[in-house]
Amino acid sequence: MGFLRRVGVFIGLAVVLALIAGCGETVLDTSKTEEALKANVGHSLETKVTSVDCPSGEKVEPGNTFTCKVALAGGKEETATLEIVNKDADVHVIELSESSQQGQ
Repeated sequence: MGFLRRVGVFIGLAVVLALIAGCGETVLDTSKTEEALKANVGHSLETKVTSVDCPSGEKVEPGNTFTCKVALAGGKEETATLEIVNKDADVHVIELSESSQQGQ
């Protein structure tokens, strides 16, 4: 699990992930969040990320957290916990851990 601790260094996924306004609420752009997370995790872990699945409709409220499933090459799965940092929809990863549903 050494590489999981090393991920703490990449925890700066502070990119504006674009906002979508609907019914007076602002939510994260799920596809941009997934793209940014895929690139960042792949670079940080130095491995291929085959897919990322984040929930849609996450409200942009500073302090809110949500999780995304991250599939790595070779069939390994991780769970990334992200936190919304500010009203500009900047987010950062606060934890990346092995998915509890793996059969290893």
